[in-house]
Amino acid sequence: MSESSVTYRVDGPVAHVALSRPDKLNGLTLNMLAELVDIAGRIKQDRNVRAVVLTGEGLHFVQGLTSSATKEPKRIAKYFVPVPSFVPLPGRGTNMFQRACWAWRELPVPVVAVIKGHCYGGGLQLALAADFRFTAADAELSVLEAKWGIIPDMTGTATLRELVGIDTAKLLTMTGKMISGTEAKDIGLVTHASDDPEAVAQDLIDILVQQSPDAVAGAKKIFNAAWSGSPAQAFATERRIQLRLLTGENSKIARKARMKGEAPNYRPRKLY
Repeated sequence: MSESSVTYRVDGPVAHVALSRPDKLNGLTLNMLAELVDIAGRIKQDRNVRAVVLTGEGLHFVQGLTSSATKEPKRIAKYFVPVPSFVPLPGRGTNMFQRACWAWRELPVPVVAVIKGHCYGGGLQLALAADFRFTAADAELSVLEAKWGIIPDMTGTATLRELVGIDTAKLLTMTGKMISGTEAKDIGLVTHASDDPEAVAQDLIDILVQQSPDAVAGAKKIFNAAWSGSPAQAFATERRIQLRLLTGENSKIARKARMKGEAPNYRPRKLY
């Protein structure tokens, strides 16, 4: 792969991932999709990471998929084919376009997307795969595929349905309507909108990294698995995860620290 267009660094317990083509408004290329999948796999293997910040360098989050990507028909055809063993991540039945987003959904640590400027098309679908989205109030978000006569096909249909009503999901998808960060918050598409989304996101990250990494991983797993499932499936998942947590080292550390009135010193994540 040529020069990286996605930067990745770990600062203590936090992994920072940034789309790094600011001169191109961070437009996604086919190489960048593969880079996103690869980096997500590396983060999953690092059990010291407790949270991920996903952002774009410069003035924008992600413009969307670049038009140049569509000029590589052979590679696009390959990227459309689901290949379960392509990377060491879960996601059977996903192709490269989908996995570039869904890999963040499947990470056992919380992913926080910080949005500013343009967040269009594939960029919006990437943000939707995060657990939390903090946006600038004046950011512009759009399911822009409608303007190109296509539909969102990078897992956006699965994530949209969890956040907004079906009529809103259809409206955004059929019209490609542009909405501000404030409007996105009003309809439940993002977690928070403000003039300083980085600062608000950091406040949450400071809290998350102080929690048991196993409990956080368990919480993410159960809600992602049970949100659209039956109560019976949710209860079964609860029992399975809770048993592992109760018998795990970090749960014991939490109990002892609470009894002594001390701050817990958690060990690296073992769950997932």
